[in-house]
Amino acid sequence: MPELADVFRLYGPEYVAKYRDRMLYSHLKVLRDVTRCRTDDLGGQVWFCQNCNEYHYSYHSCKNRHCPKCQNDEATVWLEEQEQLLLPVPYFMATFTLPEELRETARSNQKVMYNLLFRTSAEALQTLAADPKYVGGIMGMIGVLQTWTRDLAYHPHIHYLIPAGGLNEKQSTWLQARNKYLMPAKALSIIFRAKFRDALKEKGLYENIPNTAWKKDWVVQIEPVGTGKAALKYLAPYVFRVAISNRNILALREGNVTFRFRDPDTKKEKRQTFSAEEFTP
Repeated sequence: MPELADVFRLYGPEYVAKYRDRMLYSHLKVLRDVTRCRTDDLGGQVWFCQNCNEYHYSYHSCKNRHCPKCQNDEATVWLEEQEQLLLPVPYFMATFTLPEELRETARSNQKVMYNLLFRTSAEALQTLAADPKYVGGIMGMIGVLQTWTRDLAYHPHIHYLIPAGGLNEKQSTWLQARNKYLMPAKALSIIFRAKFRDALKEKGLYENIPNTAWKKDWVVQIEPVGTGKAALKYLAPYVFRVAISNRNILALREGNVTFRFRDPDTKKEKRQTFSAEEFTP
């Protein structure tokens, strides 16, 4: 079966030659690391087995977090640590999605835009949390950024796991929110949009965004998630997991890559085929 390294090895040089001046260093590093992972380029060890009288070669891993071969049990460790921090209160999941009009700028300015996405969404949550109608204090939260969907579409969004309550200004009293209602998503989306707009002006990126972005509703969702344990299990893989695993790459033929994914709505397996150039980003 083909691997991600095969795609990058065969078509990566052509892709880099075409787009190098627009690629981030981190993206170039991923291409280089994945193609060299567990090959003689990175060296390794040679073991001799006296029982079978044969040499065995063990090449070094690249240890790049985007490499399918280097996945490990870090997600499990992270999950166990976060579960220990859960409070005995109901939890909510808040999701902030970056509108389509901002995604081209986000892709070209990832470090800045992802930082703004975290900062402004968290500020929007705390702004409403300070209102006594909802919490009246400061909330704790765990935020996880996702930049792609299961069919590998670029779709930056953040999930926050939030306890139903917070601390007062002196951080000495717990203020319980309603068990089935944290705060209004509509008001939250308006604050989020305004804060992101102001942040873009500070960074000199406002002029890059079409005016339609400021005339539409921004997608913010809030839903109760019980004790929070199931939500953490959903988030944990995305902290460490790569966009696609080797087992989901089904074919590499005539410059096209076919892969499978599970539809989040129907839960059924689907297949998608991209050209190697479309697949590589």
